[in-house]
Amino acid sequence: MKKLTNIAIAFGCLALLSGCSSKKAGIAPQSSVAIFDSFSYEGDDNFYKANPLPDESSYYNPVLAGWYSDPSLCTNGKGDYFLVTSTFTFFPGVPIFHSRDLVNWEQIGHVLTRESQLVNMEKQHVSGGIFAPDIAYNPANETYYMVTTNVGAGNFFVKTKDPFGEWSDPIMLPEVAGIDPAFFFDEDGKAYIVNNDDAPDGNPEYDGHRTVRVVEFDTATDKCVGERRIVVNKGCRPEEKPIWCEGPHIYKEGDTYYLMTAEGGTSLGHSEVIYKGATPFGPFTPWEANPILTQRTLDPSRENPVTCAGHADMVKTPEGDWWGIFLACRPVEGDKENLGRETFLLPVKWTDDGWPRFVENGATVPLLGNKPGVKRGEKLTFGNFSRKDEFNDSTLDNEWMTLRGPAGDYYSLSQNPGHLTVKCADVKSSEKAVLPYVCRRLNHHNFCACTHMTFIPESDSQLAGMLLLKDETHQYLLARTKNGDAHKIEVRKIAEDGSHTIAEIPVESELSAVDFKISGNGMKYGFHYSTDGGKNWQLLADDVDAGFTSTAEAGGFTGTVVGLYASNAESLD
Repeated sequence: MKKLTNIAIAFGCLALLSGCSSKKAGIAPQSSVAIFDSFSYEGDDNFYKANPLPDESSYYNPVLAGWYSDPSLCTNGKGDYFLVTSTFTFFPGVPIFHSRDLVNWEQIGHVLTRESQLVNMEKQHVSGGIFAPDIAYNPANETYYMVTTNVGAGNFFVKTKDPFGEWSDPIMLPEVAGIDPAFFFDEDGKAYIVNNDDAPDGNPEYDGHRTVRVVEFDTATDKCVGERRIVVNKGCRPEEKPIWCEGPHIYKEGDTYYLMTAEGGTSLGHSEVIYKGATPFGPFTPWEANPILTQRTLDPSRENPVTCAGHADMVKTPEGDWWGIFLACRPVEGDKENLGRETFLLPVKWTDDGWPRFVENGATVPLLGNKPGVKRGEKLTFGNFSRKDEFNDSTLDNEWMTLRGPAGDYYSLSQNPGHLTVKCADVKSSEKAVLPYVCRRLNHHNFCACTHMTFIPESDSQLAGMLLLKDETHQYLLARTKNGDAHKIEVRKIAEDGSHTIAEIPVESELSAVDFKISGNGMKYGFHYSTDGGKNWQLLADDVDAGFTSTAEAGGFTGTVVGLYASNAESLD
């Protein structure tokens, strides 16, 4: 019965994407390139269908669905909000979103759009690269700053007067060791950088023993000045040996400075804690009721669980209200999911004695929220939504990414106008290199993604199709392949021990056009194909283990991505 249920769900998604078949005139195959004329994505999560939003000011959590981890936000005090998240080794780096109400977010581009801003990405693991960006606005010089860690280069920041436009080249911060830097701009015009660093004198008492340090920053010279001081050692309750106090931010409310940090690691023990101090250097006193955000004490068998909540940031609205964002996960089976760490939004409540809190201890993070006075827009980043790209523009849409660099030598939107052309390059998806791969995030547990491709392989190592990728050794590939005189459509599992065929079907050697579809149903994937332009679909592989690409099995800090891929180096192991 389980098999029949999964097949029914897999084919149920075909109706959702009935419009994904090719509508363009056919194009002739070309040597050593795959030509894609469109890409469609549709989300169909059961929670959203069962829980419609009650009014126009309501929203779903996560407010940015899919892998948008380590969120940070700022306001210019004029009603504009800007939000950024981590991208690790994906390019462009650090997506930037704009909102006027904190609920409706539009991606306006990326902060790091040039290779000069993203150095030493090649040879890094998928979860290397850019960690935990922080965005801040300095009203004293009307400048926006984004500061972050490049694991392969160190801490740096970029700045701009116009967050809708280009940002500066990196300005390195050699004085700031560690990770997770963040700016704080005080009312007196002074600036500070706070971040996570090693234990005192580099001698940790236990694994995960870290510190939070603060240094003054001169905006005139773009350099740190004075002593870099430890303001937190270990965490909010040192006697309990807390781990990984990180992702710090400083705020000011009235005459009081607040230091907020994550603790407990970014997995199930994740939390957020708060401190008060009289200056940006403290001394900081932790709240006795910490943490101000966590889900680690809740029953893991609860319905629609939210886990890993932490790494938060806060902002004050012109009306004087405080709102916060944070990362969290939505597992579907145990601790397994493929969406990665997502961005959630909640109002921040203040106690009578002046402490902010996201949720009370023991309370669940709500999946439905409300911001009075807000009206939802049409192109949402939460709930069930669909996207379709006809590749008619001269540049890729903001949701598309490549790995470790711009991949301009590998794909083109101009070689065949109205199509995405991907070169069969001499690199395979398991390599730590720039790949012939254009991808986007999964945003739903239940989804369908499809494309129409023109391609005939010319050698046994040449192939093209759709690739689900978590990291170098956790992937699934649906591709048009060749083995001697035998032409095939295959599903391959790419793991630590190599590439292995898990399903295949022979096709005619002259077949040049094929439609591919990948469906997701929680912890199962389905792989489909059509040879008649999407009129009739065939299921090639069902009940494929999606747990294999989850963070719980693969590790790392990203979510799973899906995209279009070609290679001249993908022989079977």
